[in-house]
Amino acid sequence: MIQITRQAYPTDLKNQEWQIIEPLLPAISAVGTVGRPQEWPLREIVNALFYIVKTGCQWGLLPHDFPPVGTVYYHFGKWRKSGLWEQINTALVVQLRKADGREETPSAGILDSQTVKTTETAENCGFDAGKLIMGRKRHLLTDTNGLPLIVKVTTADVQDAIAQNCCSPHSGHIPCLVVCA
Repeated sequence: MIQITRQAYPTDLKNQEWQIIEPLLPAISAVGTVGRPQEWPLREIVNALFYIVKTGCQWGLLPHDFPPVGTVYYHFGKWRKSGLWEQINTALVVQLRKADGREETPSAGILDSQTVKTTETAENCGFDAGKLIMGRKRHLLTDTNGLPLIVKVTTADVQDAIAQNCCSPHSGHIPCLVVCA
């Protein structure tokens, strides 16, 4: 495995944060098992992903002292498809709710959305007739503490009442949740 000696970025995980996230990540496969051995530490891959999210930089502009872009994107895609990001979010929300003396699963939630403009040539965009904006819409479902439970991106023409269906208790995400749109 490659050893990393670089100056830390402000977006890098602190040791305490890494101790929370590390157990939620898939284990690195042992040498001799199926596939290529892991070269880069998972912490560096997560640090690179946090850098991209926080700075908004393009994948190709990831600084050279992070793992290669292909490696970072491969793990991002694999974890996105497997639902790992949702699992991490759920585990963190549960920990915070327990620390606050609340039930693990919320009984009520708040759904809101924000429409953002996209370019005229963008695929998967719609027209928000209420705001007169062509673009996409971000739907965010939070618990009553404001902790994010579900985030969905849709075309701008999808209303909160419709988006509520994909964020409802029947979608399998959150049992026993009453959504207040």
